Amino acid sequence: MKFRRKKEQVSDVDMSPLIDMVFILLIFFMVSSTFVKDMKLDLERPGASSASRASSKVIRVYIDNTGETYVDGQPVKTWAIQGKLRDMLRASTEKSVLVVTDDTIAVEKLIDVVDQCRLSGAKDVAVATKKEVG
Repeated sequence: MKFRRKKEQVSDVDMSPLIDMVFILLIFFMVSSTFVKDMKLDLERPGASSASRASSKVIRVYIDNTGETYVDGQPVKTWAIQGKLRDMLRASTEKSVLVVTDDTIAVEKLIDVVDQCRLSGAKDVAVATKKEVG
């Protein structure tokens, strides 16, 4: 008696549609996502009658309403502002710093930040007001 053996069926899964879909999803998420980090700080800036527009090339130092300081979008302790700004001012053609602060910040904190900016080698240090648009 002869038995017939069933041939094993080889099932190949075609991976090319799956790979195509992965690349399409990758391209979709790359195009639809944003790569610019926004500061999202809620600041109520003080007013001044002698306000003028700031240059877009100045280095901005932010002090939010909780007293945290930010340089180049990164949180920095007050004592570390001088070192961070010194490195940024070496690469900058314009040696100006603009301190953007909330009007509820204590004057001592603002003076400490302005002093650190001046000690870093900045030629001009200004404080942003409500009329400053730059």
